[in-house]
Amino acid sequence: MAGSALAGGTGVVVTWIVARGLGAEQAGAFFAATAAFVLVGGCAKLGTQTGLVYWPARLRATGREHLLGACLRTGLTPVLVLATLLGAAMWIAAPSIAHLTAAGSPHVVAEHIAGLRILALFLPLQALTDTLLTATRGYKAMRPTVTLDRVLRSALQLLCVGAAGVATLWVGVTLPAFALAWAVPYLPVTVLAAVALRRIYLTGKPARFRSRRSERLDLRRDFWRFTGPRALASVAQLALQRVDVLLVAALAGLAPAAVYAVAGRFVVLIQFANQGISQSVQPRLAEALAVGDRRTANHLYQTATGWLVLVTWPINLMVILLAPVYLGLFGPGYRSGTPVVVVLACAMLFATGCGMVDMVLAMAGRTSWNLANVLVALVVTVGLDVLLIPRYGALGAAIGLACALMANNLLPLVQVGRAARLHPFGRGTLAAAALSVACFGVLPRAVLAVAGSGPAALALASGLAVAAFGAGAWLLRGRLALGAFNPRQLSSRRTD
Repeated sequence: MAGSALAGGTGVVVTWIVARGLGAEQAGAFFAATAAFVLVGGCAKLGTQTGLVYWPARLRATGREHLLGACLRTGLTPVLVLATLLGAAMWIAAPSIAHLTAAGSPHVVAEHIAGLRILALFLPLQALTDTLLTATRGYKAMRPTVTLDRVLRSALQLLCVGAAGVATLWVGVTLPAFALAWAVPYLPVTVLAAVALRRIYLTGKPARFRSRRSERLDLRRDFWRFTGPRALASVAQLALQRVDVLLVAALAGLAPAAVYAVAGRFVVLIQFANQGISQSVQPRLAEALAVGDRRTANHLYQTATGWLVLVTWPINLMVILLAPVYLGLFGPGYRSGTPVVVVLACAMLFATGCGMVDMVLAMAGRTSWNLANVLVALVVTVGLDVLLIPRYGALGAAIGLACALMANNLLPLVQVGRAARLHPFGRGTLAAAALSVACFGVLPRAVLAVAGSGPAALALASGLAVAAFGAGAWLLRGRLALGAFNPRQLSSRRTD
């Protein structure tokens, strides 16, 4: 969670530097280029973000550790090959992508093409980094993900993009320079991720036990039968998160795309918090479901959802309260995105209240259901974006994404309840929701109603909200299962 907070915070600062260092048009082109980069990288990963956690956990739980090496090769090799091919395709298609999202400005189109091609060179590294770190989590090791991705990559991105931003004070640093600064940290992180996975694999490798060829063939078949739907679902999920930026750029222009990207940047904090919790729970949940332990699985799901609500609902509620202040940090022209912030924050309140329901459905083996749900959500967001963006601009995209998030959480919530008999609404979830709404929803607005809406009143309301929330979390620590973070308990568990 600390690593996720750091990564989310540095992501917001990087967005601020780009928005300040480039004009609105070039900033919009930069955000469109990185959105295309993430989308294509998601295609290259082939859904292994789930398969390389689910299968190692399942192999260990069922006493087949000798197949772990074959499992890793089955997942990693196709990703490397496909990422290289897609990187080359992105290089070739850069002019088409740029003309689609930056039409009408020849200078920005040229800069956009150069930025896309720089990102295309780093595409294999991006796909490999995520896949290698996913494999380490399959061994229940969170430290490589935190230290290499959340801390090292985020810090290097901040330093490199910050250096490019400082350089704009003296020389004309352009979009390609910012793209290079943003992407180059993937090089050292990929190397270190490979070293970390090799060390973990060799430590847990069974001695003198060779797998049979028939076992490896069965594993490959089962691996891709499970992972195949997730490959499509992960691409659709990324499209759900990124296609709106591209559609705003294409249908409304680069300046509205920059406003939309900045207004929705706080969502990255929510996504990192979700990842930080769900990635920790994922291998344990897979093991529990593999042996039919529904009670443990439900406990994991409900506890993790309570923590997620406790972390993310205060952020969403404060962003709603301070939306003009938050957007003003990026420049006065971005305050027009206040309605976008409110719509997206309300949608994230609903989504986080359902917990990591997509991951639970996948760990239950229902990857085809997961694919269908994400495709429905993608159709919702694209359909509403095409209808609403030409008329409402960035707000239309926010409405489309909000409706898609509701569909993408309601459908799996019903499916998980019916098929796996799991739900996220435990005592901790309800306590975290009530505490967050009382402290960050009701209390600040009561203070502002009395003291006015000036800067001093906002600071007072925020301070009281944080203090009340801290006190409430301490009083409810048993119901919220916060004792799990007790250093003495952690030490005793490691000793055991």
